[in-house]
Amino acid sequence: MDTAVKPQGCTNIKLRQLMRRVAQHYDAEVGKTGLKGTQYSLLSYVYKLGPIRPVDLAREMKIDPSTLTRNLKPMIDAGWLSLDAGADGRSRLVNITGAGREKRQEAQRRWRVAQEGINQVLGAHRVVELHALLDDCMNRLSPIPTGEEDE
Repeated sequence: MDTAVKPQGCTNIKLRQLMRRVAQHYDAEVGKTGLKGTQYSLLSYVYKLGPIRPVDLAREMKIDPSTLTRNLKPMIDAGWLSLDAGADGRSRLVNITGAGREKRQEAQRRWRVAQEGINQVLGAHRVVELHALLDDCMNRLSPIPTGEEDE
């Protein structure tokens, strides 16, 4: 490790502060549709991948299954998503409804405005660099294998 470079401050706090600021920016735009940014993201994942088992959706979204369950309930209650019978009696599939497709399309227009705003404020080149850095960090910080794959 290069001893001349010593990070100052807490990476966790800095990332959380940035995430809050970015989320506020997106939520201000997407919120005009009545959705939170996380709800728009959930609708988009189901739109692209559905019908999909909740466990697979949680994995794709890189969130805990219990978090997904909490996030699904208001979306199902609003009629934007449905939890339908799967291949067998015990399995379920998350699917987007017609109303959910319409809501996603409405929110997607607002999301584009938010993304263009971020690109303008930070500069498109910096956003591309940030995405690459975040992707690299995510890959490097991937969960440590538990050894179950070897059993």
